[in-house]
Amino acid sequence: MFERKHQKIASVSVFMKRLAGYIAIAILLILFSLFIGMAGYHWLAGLSWVDSLLNASMILGGMGPVNPLTNTSAKIFASLYALFSGLVFIAVMGIVFSPIVHRMLHKFHIDDKDFQK
Repeated sequence: MFERKHQKIASVSVFMKRLAGYIAIAILLILFSLFIGMAGYHWLAGLSWVDSLLNASMILGGMGPVNPLTNTSAKIFASLYALFSGLVFIAVMGIVFSPIVHRMLHKFHIDDKDFQK
């Protein structure tokens, strides 16, 4: 997937294509997570699709719910979805930053033989 430590660093065009691919994966993960939230709010809380989109977007973005929840199943779903959203945020950051961090570490890598006297 990435070049090994003894290989040359990837060109800028290869790096940009790799970064675009990882951003696309992150966007797909966000859209999938948003759909899970919309479906839960729509079917469990009885909200319209637009209100479900708003609530799911707000929770996924870390802001919190907008509409009050009236039944127990909706409240349990909202709690689990909020925890899930926190993990999705961490995963998305890891996905997006992994090619950047790898390139930085690869660029500044110093072999062990450089430390030997």
